[in-house]
Amino acid sequence: MRRLEGKIALVTGGARGIGRAICEAYVREGAKVAVADLLETEAAATASALGEEAMAVTMDVTDPASIAAGVDAVETAWGGIDILVNNAGIFNMSPLEEISVQDYRRQFDVNVGGTIFAAQAVIAGMKARGKGGVIINLSSQAGRRGEANITIYSSTKAAVISITQSLALELAKDGIRVNAVAPGVIDTPMWDLVDKLFAKYDDLAVGEKKRLVGEEVPLGYMGKPDEIADPCVFLASDEARYITAQTLNVDGGNWMS
Repeated sequence: MRRLEGKIALVTGGARGIGRAICEAYVREGAKVAVADLLETEAAATASALGEEAMAVTMDVTDPASIAAGVDAVETAWGGIDILVNNAGIFNMSPLEEISVQDYRRQFDVNVGGTIFAAQAVIAGMKARGKGGVIINLSSQAGRRGEANITIYSSTKAAVISITQSLALELAKDGIRVNAVAPGVIDTPMWDLVDKLFAKYDDLAVGEKKRLVGEEVPLGYMGKPDEIADPCVFLASDEARYITAQTLNVDGGNWMS
């Protein structure tokens, strides 16, 4: 039997990058997957590529009403949600002097608020079904340590680790496990943006930061999205049934704890 046979999952930010890799891995392991994303066309394309076991859901994780509508659509179509993956996230960087209130609010609304309110939207259904459930939050190695010029992003990802611990303790009595994954440098479309920002603020040629961070990883290369998706399969499966409140570093050895 495949490890997620019969499970129903909702993956935010599921249209591309790490989110898409998680959706693909979950379908391979027997789950039905709702590809939830603000990028409607890309979400539809991802769901179409995955076949009958996937559906696209338009979702803005900064809007609780949009989250609730997406969750309702999945529950109506498939009867419930067993697994939530809070993957939707954004990145920006700037020195302290250039931090704006708008950027601060946007990153916290997506990375922190999206995590909290998506969890809020699914737990009533999980509790009502009485079968427990799994929530997996995507943090980052940036949430494990501060980084120059990345004050806001790093603090949002540190908050995700704290949210994971708090929700795990709150929901344990209902059999709902809550864990997080903290990726290192992963070769996704987001890293093209990250690289350009480092080029701007660190006076580097475009592409240089990406090359350097890959070489600096102890295992010697930037990770691939499927190298994050596989641990997310494990954490969602019964193999991880006694694991909750943990943040798993998946970073090629960049951070040791």
